[in-house]
Amino acid sequence: MTMTIKQNSVKAWFLAIRPKTLTGAAAPVLIALALSYEDSFLYRPAIGQTSVFQWIPAVLCLLFAMLMQIDANLINDYFDCINGVDGEDRLGPKRACAQGWVSMYAMQRAIAFTTCISLVVALPTIYWGGWEMLIVGVLCALFAFLYTTCLARLGLGDLLVLVFFGLVPVCITYYVQLHCIPRTVLALATGMGLVTDNLLIVNNYRDRDTDLKAGKHTLIVSIGPKAAEWLYLALGVAGVAFCQWQWTEGRTWGALLPILYLIPHFIVWRKMVKINHGKELNKILGMTALNIFLFALLAAIGTVL
Repeated sequence: MTMTIKQNSVKAWFLAIRPKTLTGAAAPVLIALALSYEDSFLYRPAIGQTSVFQWIPAVLCLLFAMLMQIDANLINDYFDCINGVDGEDRLGPKRACAQGWVSMYAMQRAIAFTTCISLVVALPTIYWGGWEMLIVGVLCALFAFLYTTCLARLGLGDLLVLVFFGLVPVCITYYVQLHCIPRTVLALATGMGLVTDNLLIVNNYRDRDTDLKAGKHTLIVSIGPKAAEWLYLALGVAGVAFCQWQWTEGRTWGALLPILYLIPHFIVWRKMVKINHGKELNKILGMTALNIFLFALLAAIGTVL
């Protein structure tokens, strides 16, 4: 049943920005901040100063990540509507443009606004991280457009998730604080990216038939549903495996706590395989999002223990 929502209303914009997805943007930054906070005590540049951790760039990195997620959501909503991906046969949650909740012109302006605001938020990080932060900000904005407009249709969406929900947010957030990227950070960034990719796996697993009709050749369309199910399980295990690099730093809890993530991960995987098809997979999408945040929380807590 279609919801009656006034066009361009507050409720319409609330649905368009998809607030539930913001935890996925915050999770990798959370890991990076925990790592950099713990490691910051190793540096004492001044007498009486116990840490070089800076809270202002920490907040800016978190805010930028969330704004870019909102921007990507709006871009996805707009271009999927244009390309006919969000038709009446859509299994996932209804989209704002396709349902007429937000006008196409208003969405164009919102995309321009959030893109600009995201870059404005990123600009001050130049003070702590150098001019390369500007390049990172521009690339994030550019690939937010490229993901929906062409790369996702070519089956490259999963690679972008690994890069922009793992390597970039974790490594860059850490770099802004301590101006280096240790191997442990790279390992956790990779693990975070692999685990987060399961959100896209479920989304494309659910939409495999409609994506095929729309000419959207995602990885799941290419490898088939059975391989997708095993890939979902494997990505979670691989994510935890990368956390085991924490042993090399003497962080026992940093290696052990993420293992607990495998329990809910396996449970959700079994439910996903059992459901296999249809709108019920939206429940798996929500459970996967919670599991991703749990993984980040366990990794972050384990790091500082």
